Amino acid sequence: MKVLVINCGSSSLKYQLIDSDSEQVLAKGLCERIGIDGRLTHRPAGKDKVEMEVPMPNHTEAVSLVLKALTDKDHGVIGSLSEISAVGHRIVHGGEKFNSATILNDEVLKEIEECNDLAPLHNPANLIGINACRELMPNVPMVGVFDTAFHQTMPRVAYLYGLPYEYYKKYHIRRYGFHGTSHSYVSKRAAEILGKKPEDLKTIVCHLGNGASICAVKNGKSVDTSMGFTPLEGLVMGTRSGDIDPAIIEYIARKENISLTDVIDVLNKKSGIQGLSQESSDFRDLHAAAAKGNVNAQIAIDVFSYHVVKYIGSYAAVMNGVDVIAFTAGIGENDPIIRANVMGYLNYLGTELDPVKNDCRGEERIISTDDSKVVAMVIPTNEELAIARETVALVK
Repeated sequence: MKVLVINCGSSSLKYQLIDSDSEQVLAKGLCERIGIDGRLTHRPAGKDKVEMEVPMPNHTEAVSLVLKALTDKDHGVIGSLSEISAVGHRIVHGGEKFNSATILNDEVLKEIEECNDLAPLHNPANLIGINACRELMPNVPMVGVFDTAFHQTMPRVAYLYGLPYEYYKKYHIRRYGFHGTSHSYVSKRAAEILGKKPEDLKTIVCHLGNGASICAVKNGKSVDTSMGFTPLEGLVMGTRSGDIDPAIIEYIARKENISLTDVIDVLNKKSGIQGLSQESSDFRDLHAAAAKGNVNAQIAIDVFSYHVVKYIGSYAAVMNGVDVIAFTAGIGENDPIIRANVMGYLNYLGTELDPVKNDCRGEERIISTDDSKVVAMVIPTNEELAIARETVALVK
């Protein structure tokens, strides 16, 4: 079965065509600047990359161009659209309505739209992509896979805030968590590598990228995670502040004479590693700057590492122990310095970093010493494959 995986943003669209039998990526690509001018980058397996500037006034046109690229006689990978058996869509927010992947129909799409207030930058774009695909492939089954679904197993003590309970009942204010597809994939893959069942492990997944979150996975289920009502809560991130005293928001607004909306914009786009370092949100830039004596760059690196350690410690406590610590996403997979910083705090758990094993980027590897009680490993995330797997399971 060939599954098309779509990840639709407000002005972009990422895609992969996956053969579910071999789990081989037949083609992948990216549509950018949708609604502005348009750029398509198409990477067919075994063929040269194709880049083209082409008008994309809307997402329907972008999807149409993707389908043409996949079936093109020169750089396509399938003979016709009839070879696509299903489409899996990444959807950011499913609220409390969805705790698993779901076949998309009119009723489900209406319920997803009701979650738009919870993810105003993401869900409307996701819906646009879904509707574009439905228009162009009306007879192909569509499946929605939700970033929040994996975290719907969190207990009430983990997802409720210390706010008047009526706000939860009226406005659904609670911790939802994100990166669920990644946390699910990595925790399952960790068990597979160790030859164990997810149900027999306590795993802490560190999804460390420009957006970052940590998840406590006990017996295969999410029991706590660092992101909350929105992706702003939790770790210090690329440009997001992460956890702060909420009174700071009003204090900054008053001192800077700006609106609450403006403060939230600062917390989302001008804070985190970027704000602390005054240099960059990219850790490659920070390491280079720190090596030249840039104090702020080093501070940002240290703060980030420290907050990761705090969450790992708290989740080890929540689960009454931990068997596996898995690093994933851009920083987690590719930054041995950050991994070494974090692991340097964790000897009390009975785990020790092997510096030789840790000298890796973007590959599956156990990086703890052979005698460590807690296994530390690097596992590249593969959200597209996870979406394809869930799509196939539902469609079959």
